[in-house]
Formats: sequence, structure tokens, C-alpha cells
Amino acid sequence: MRVLYFGTYERDYPRNAQVISCLRRAGVEVAERHEGVWESSRHRWKAGSRSALRLLRAELRLARRGGAGDADAVIVGYPGQLDMPLARLLSGDKPLVFNPLISLTETLVDDRRRFAAGSPPARALRALDRLALRCADVVVADTHQNADFLAELGGIRRESVEVCLVGAEERVFQPLWKHRAPFHALFVGKLIPLHGLPTILAAATLAPEVRFRIVGSGQLEALLHERPPNVDWISWVEYERLPEELAGAGCALGIFGTGAKARRVIPNKAFQALACGVPLVTADTPAARELLVHGASALLVPPGDPAALAAAIRRLSGDAPLARLLAAGGRAAYEARASELVLGRRWRGLLEQLVHA
Repeated sequence: MRVLYFGTYERDYPRNAQVISCLRRAGVEVAERHEGVWESSRHRWKAGSRSALRLLRAELRLARRGGAGDADAVIVGYPGQLDMPLARLLSGDKPLVFNPLISLTETLVDDRRRFAAGSPPARALRALDRLALRCADVVVADTHQNADFLAELGGIRRESVEVCLVGAEERVFQPLWKHRAPFHALFVGKLIPLHGLPTILAAATLAPEVRFRIVGSGQLEALLHERPPNVDWISWVEYERLPEELAGAGCALGIFGTGAKARRVIPNKAFQALACGVPLVTADTPAARELLVHGASALLVPPGDPAALAAAIRRLSGDAPLARLLAAGGRAAYEARASELVLGRRWRGLLEQLVHA
């Protein structure tokens, strides 16, 4: 089987890199037809005439490179809403799969708050989301909760939305963790409202005897300028060095936001921690429950509850057997449901079903 991975997708974003890796591991030949746009900017979602012109030029270059050729199917990767109309045109009678990961409306209006709800840009983004979803023969979501959301957003049949978990890129993330002292809780992220940074900082205030390490920058980083004294902060580390950070942590922190999106997603950071065999503490949400079991593969706490988060981290910091149990249970859940081997078979299976329909 041969697949064309198409568009202006962010090539180094984990969802894209991991899907391509999974497919190749499953014996699928993946050709990439890529024009870089988003990689050139740290702030990928800023709108402006320069960004629009760069995107237009990229789409024109993609159009000049022709159709799907000998590919059996075409996949448009994240973020691909703006690529989907062209992909639909160029794919011809080949099946077109959309791997969006997020909706532009929710990301830029509700989460990043670039545009006000109900404003003309917000309405335009919603229309673009709907158009992109309707262009696809199959949409692939990362959780069942998100699949329900995308089907409703696009006004498409729920049966046309498949689910493949995010997983982790295994050339980078391998089981490295061993229980060691001193203990610290690690959070890695872009500091957007979805992640629940205020909850993490409040938990650190409630547990002053525990060290917290925050790696990242972004929308809410101003909160860190007056952080509690037990919180260390560095603005970022290279992607390839994230396993070192995880291996040295007492536990990894997922997300703790209280918005609707937080209830529907399992973030990259959670899968990366599970792949490395690190005890995970994250919010107790419907999406998290699709993969994790409280007390067996992670500690799940109510979203937006600093006291519960502080208590869970305290518990882990003083209970080495529990930490080792969660590390093993989390890794086992990853191997059973989210490894590249498992997800490669899943991706290949849904593509074969689509091609032979």
C-alpha cells in the first residue's frame, strides 16, 4: 500500500511524525508532498498578511505538483483545514483522509482567544472547519470524545469519523524511568489555558515541600514570573531531550484545564510520559478514561482542583511502590493501546478498508 501525506502540515509536530512512523512500521509506503509554512514561526497561529501570503504561495506550489499519482490514498495532516479543498481537488477518485487533531474554531477562539466568539473571524473559522471536515472521505480523531465533537461540528455522519490514539514517537520516547530521589513533578507544555497552569501553580503553593519543574512558554507564561519558590521554570528544551527530562522526574503532569476541549483530549505529553514509563498524574476526564484507570495506570484528579492535584503529587512523592506500580501500569496501557505497532495496524486497517470499499 502507498499513501501520500499531503499539505502544509507541521512536519515535526508529534501527531504527524508519529502517524508517518506508524504507517511505515506497518509496511505502508509513505510519500510526503509537503510545503512548509508553520515550521518557520514559533507562534504558528498568528494571523497577518505575511502569513496569508506565505500560505497562498505554498498552496500554489502544491497545486503545481499535480495529483495523487500512484498513491492508494491521500492523508492531510495537522493543521490541514486550509489544505483540504485543494487535496479534495487533487486526490480525484482516491480516498481522502483528514487527520485534523484540532478544530480551528476551538483552538483560536475558545482556547488561544485570538478572536472573540461570534466575531466575523470566528464565524469564518467555523465555516472553514466544516468545509474541511466535509471534504474528507474519512476523518481520524484522537479520542472517541473528539470524534463525537468533530462529527457534530462538521455536520457529518459519526460513522465517517474513525479513532486512532495519538501515541508517541518511539524513536525518541522509550522506557527510561526508574524511581529515584529527590522527587519532582514535571510539566512540559505550551502554557495555554487547556493545560491548566493556574491549577499546577496553586497545587505547588499547597505542597511547598515538593519541587515542581515547568518546561515551556506561551500564552500564560506571565503567571510564572511570580511563581512559588518550589517551582523551577525553563522556557523550553529540544524535543529530542524530552526523554531526559521525563527520566529524571518523580512524576509527569498532564492537563488540568476545565474547558470542554480538555475533557475530550489526551495530550502528547501524557503519551510521551507513558511511553517512557513515568508515573502520570492528569485530569479525570472522559477522554482520559478511554485509556487510563485511576490507581492502576495513572492518578486521575478532578480538573481545576489544586488541592486534589497537590494531594496526588504528595502521595506519589512518599510512596515508591505506588510510583513503580503506576509506571508499569501506564507503560502496559501504552503498549496495549497506543504503541506504534498497535497504531500502525490500526491506521493500515482503516486505510485498507477505505481503499477496498
